[in-house]
Amino acid sequence: MKNTYFLSDFHLGAHTLESPLENEKRIVRWLDSIKDEARAIYLLGDVVDFWFEYKTAVPRGFTRFFGKIAELTDRGIEVHWYTGNHDIWIFDYLPKEIGVQVHRKAEVCEIAGTSFFLAHGDNLDGRSKTFRFIRAVFNNRICQRLFSAIHPRWGIGFAHWWSSHSRANAVDPPHYMGEENEYLVRFAKRELQRQHIDYFIFGHRHIMLDLMLQKDSRVLILGDWIHYFSYAVFDGKRVWLDQFEVSE
Repeated sequence: MKNTYFLSDFHLGAHTLESPLENEKRIVRWLDSIKDEARAIYLLGDVVDFWFEYKTAVPRGFTRFFGKIAELTDRGIEVHWYTGNHDIWIFDYLPKEIGVQVHRKAEVCEIAGTSFFLAHGDNLDGRSKTFRFIRAVFNNRICQRLFSAIHPRWGIGFAHWWSSHSRANAVDPPHYMGEENEYLVRFAKRELQRQHIDYFIFGHRHIMLDLMLQKDSRVLILGDWIHYFSYAVFDGKRVWLDQFEVSE
């Protein structure tokens, strides 16, 4: 069978990126490099640093990336987009225009007889009450309509300021905190007590991790396309992490 790919955390358009355009071009080069081997691509959130679909307007930018995704879906390659905490506000424009399948919650899916638990990871337990409250506000339909009433000049500007401010005191890149302290690892262990999953795959944490939970179950955290340019591959038999255009 052809390969299935998993990747996350591009943060396209982020003002904190040293060269946003070069990051976008790098992602497009990767997409171009795998298009003949790909069966499906799973984008596990924070693909863009901010996105909001107004009724008659969408944010500018990302034309190379969106064009390449449209090319891939036109070729029959499935592209699944799991929303993260930076790209919550995807509605119907991107599914209609570029053919992505949008997922708003964690899901278990089966690929070639192998079970995968897929999620961005920002809403899976262990987060502060403040974070959960903010996410609930962002997902509230009334709040979304109120935000849409703000002129894009101010709304998008505020969103980029918020995004930069939220990372102002963060460790960059984040460090692996150990098996007992990584909340996504703890979540996967608890979920294993409920149901068997072959692979848990998450984004959000911006670390590369491939950890065995049991002899027949692993958890992978995908890294990002800011520091690691990393992704996971499933060839029908095994899963592994890899990187693109990274010198040894």
